Amino acid sequence: MDLTSTIWERIAPAPAGAMTGSSVVLAFAVALAVCLVPGLWRWMRLAVTLVHELGHAGVGILVGRRFTGFVVRGDMSGHAVTAGRPTGLGRVATTWAGYPMPAVVGAGLVLAATGRQAAPVLTALILILLGALLRARSAGTLLTLLVSLGIAAATWWWRSDAVQAQLLLGLGVVLLVGAWRHLGAVMSGAHPRGIADVSDPGVLHRLTHIPRVVWTGSFVLVLAAASWYALLTLHTAATG
Repeated sequence: MDLTSTIWERIAPAPAGAMTGSSVVLAFAVALAVCLVPGLWRWMRLAVTLVHELGHAGVGILVGRRFTGFVVRGDMSGHAVTAGRPTGLGRVATTWAGYPMPAVVGAGLVLAATGRQAAPVLTALILILLGALLRARSAGTLLTLLVSLGIAAATWWWRSDAVQAQLLLGLGVVLLVGAWRHLGAVMSGAHPRGIADVSDPGVLHRLTHIPRVVWTGSFVLVLAAASWYALLTLHTAATG
């Protein structure tokens, strides 16, 4: 078998549904437990911060800004740097994208896992992580990316449709729960670096003069919509 055929076999959607109702429930329960156990959550929250920062970067690129680097930290904080106009709609969109992105991506992963699309989505995630390696600006960030890339690449190469689907569903649930936990830290005033004015709502307030509570409310609406959609998808997959 030539290399092209081998690669295509690992990219193509699953020929049939890879998850039964019981496996959906099991993957959901395990992912939820990971989010509730402090020792496990300490490590898994890095994935949420990673998606948050890459959300800033991805939207920044879409609106014409240049992504120059990013950092993730173990205390749920991080920062992404995009070059471009210091004000304007592009800067606002880039700043706004961080908190909603883990929930949006999480809902998308749940849909992919239950809809036979785990393999192509996993391929896209690997490509994104490879590109992000070039923009890592700390040893911790680089290590987080390499571990994530190693897990994704191994799951992709030694393909099992069931394992891929369960991995993406579990990651999707972790991102959804993590999105609420990260936002809750900001809403409670417990910013991970102790300086509320440098949080995304604070920066958005300075850019637009719109109160922080309005921006926080917009995050809540997106997180609620993504969570509701993911729960409906999980319910359909578990009972269908």
